[in-house]
Amino acid sequence: MTTLNRRRFLQTSAATGLAAGLPGLAHAQDPLGIALVVPSPVGEVGWSHALAMGLEPIKAEYGDGVNITILENIPEGPDADRIMNKVVSDGTRVLVAGSFGYQNGAMQIARRNPDVTVLHASGFMVAPNFSPFAAKYFQGTYLMGMAAAALSKTGKLGSVSAFAIPELITSINAFTLGAQSVNPDVEVSVVWVNSWFDPAQEQDAAKALLAQGCDVIFSNAQDTPSVVSVCEEAGAYVFNLNSSMKANAPNYYLGCVETDWSPFFVESVKAHMDGTFEGRNAFLGVEDGVVKIVDWNPDIPAETKAMIDETAAAIADGSFHPFTGRIVRQDETVGVEDGETLADEAIVSMDWHVAGVTTPLPK
Repeated sequence: MTTLNRRRFLQTSAATGLAAGLPGLAHAQDPLGIALVVPSPVGEVGWSHALAMGLEPIKAEYGDGVNITILENIPEGPDADRIMNKVVSDGTRVLVAGSFGYQNGAMQIARRNPDVTVLHASGFMVAPNFSPFAAKYFQGTYLMGMAAAALSKTGKLGSVSAFAIPELITSINAFTLGAQSVNPDVEVSVVWVNSWFDPAQEQDAAKALLAQGCDVIFSNAQDTPSVVSVCEEAGAYVFNLNSSMKANAPNYYLGCVETDWSPFFVESVKAHMDGTFEGRNAFLGVEDGVVKIVDWNPDIPAETKAMIDETAAAIADGSFHPFTGRIVRQDETVGVEDGETLADEAIVSMDWHVAGVTTPLPK
């Protein structure tokens, strides 16, 4: 794989042209050009790292038959649009647009290039050659909420969250509902940092929640271990999404709602090669091998862990769904009626918090 940041990409492109700087991308058929564009450094942990790792099995299976390029730390907006257009014009035929804010630009590329397969993270637009993909994080965060409530001494939980998009709102809501299944009086406070990668702001947000009495923190879509490290130092339990950060919190790491994107990426690349790719809204969970819970903390009481394991099995076999009512919204209206289950379409567009989340959604 070739990994480039924005500066190196622009230097390479300006000096020699992308096709020369990234051998093979100019040849659409042999090898197949695959490009992943992400908003933060790939590093060793986090969202971008998980996406990059999801491509490893493709390289292992096809070898020299594919040329995979990773463009990291690409800000949402005109830069991303220019870079995605450039890699496609120079031969990429499978584009993975790894951020919600890339959606409009990536869709335009798909419409102009029907021979290009575009996979877009966390969005909602669909076209014949354009599939949004997202993880059912809520399946895991519900379980984490159960553990958090059992370990919390204050009944106050917190979340440092990136952006108020449905994917992260549902994660917080399920976390809250899971906690309430153990302690109905639990409250959850949220700090939105409006960034995918801002270690200093993430640390400040975690410290603010701890100062409010929150003693279990959910690091919701941070690409750095900043929140995890702050909590370890403070002696507060903490968990995160996408990839394990246990090394940064050996004592107080509650666990990780991990994502393994490789099943979806492998399936999509194979379909592209076979000419059978069809755009769809890929909402993927434990049943797809995409969402996994790892590194449970041994401090979780045995009785609670048994309840968690039972609930996890029910989620996996479809006999339990975290968004089955009666669920009351933050504004005291009914979000889900008694006995009803929220449909996927409503989950992927969720723009409300459940009762128990004390922080209003940003307007």
